[in-house]
Amino acid sequence: MADEVLFDFLHMEMVSHIYKEQQSSKGELDNKDRAICVSILESMGFRVGQGIIERMTRDSPSFKDELDVMKFICKDFWTQVFRRQIDNLRTNHQGTYVLQDNKFVLLTQLSSGKQYLEEAPKYLAYSCGVVRGALSNLGLDSVVTAEVSLMPSCKFQVVIQKL
Repeated sequence: MADEVLFDFLHMEMVSHIYKEQQSSKGELDNKDRAICVSILESMGFRVGQGIIERMTRDSPSFKDELDVMKFICKDFWTQVFRRQIDNLRTNHQGTYVLQDNKFVLLTQLSSGKQYLEEAPKYLAYSCGVVRGALSNLGLDSVVTAEVSLMPSCKFQVVIQKL
């Protein structure tokens, strides 16, 4: 229980620090500055995701296909990182997956409803990076984006890049 709260606070402080650092050099943040902040957070998450998945799959057999990898991400990986399974996984069977989490742990501390909806994306960049890093270490290059329409519900869209 205590480690969950510590991670939540650490995540909030990481986001706050990166945005304040960018803002202190310029004053007001424009879209380019926000994009830089999101990129930094996503890169941090990418490396963390690589490390976590490496540790989790060290002694497990390889996955037979892309869908098995995504099921593993939704069940085992999501539980390890965010303390619960994904509520819903959808796919078009052409490399696009939508992962729905109705009570995303990193948004539950912010608000329920639409009060802080415009602030939500900056708190999702790190998580997108974690998922992208995990998929990368499993051999799937991807683009991961997140969308929030009603807090704390969140949809992650994973598009697998075909080589």
